[in-house]
Amino acid sequence: MKMHKASLFALYAVLELASDPERQLSATDIAEAYGISTHHLAKILRTLVRSGLVQAVRGAGGGYRFTGVVNRTTLLDVIELFETLESELDTPNPKGQAGAAVIEELQSITNEIDDLTKAILDTITLETALNSARLRARVAPQG
Repeated sequence: MKMHKASLFALYAVLELASDPERQLSATDIAEAYGISTHHLAKILRTLVRSGLVQAVRGAGGGYRFTGVVNRTTLLDVIELFETLESELDTPNPKGQAGAAVIEELQSITNEIDDLTKAILDTITLETALNSARLRARVAPQG
């Protein structure tokens, strides 16, 4: 599965903010931490604010703060703000029933993969992802 940049950047931002919900970070802080475009991330953060997962704090020292529920918000919740996880096959116009049957079977298989992908992403909460990332950081070799 290839995720759009907006979904991936949104996950970076949400996980960074959710790692310490009391902390406020600017779009620039987050963008620099992940080596991504501040301009692009600012647009993504606006969508996250509209969704209620993130709050924009105005004024000096402002920025963004996570306001969702870290143990209930799933990766799918974030991704679906930016894309649908439906495969689209570029199907030709087959001649005959055999070709149509092959295309129908492939579409059925990709639909099943989509359903499984969504089911898995819907079971991984931000809290689970953050705990896994913290564990991975602790056991990573120092170099």
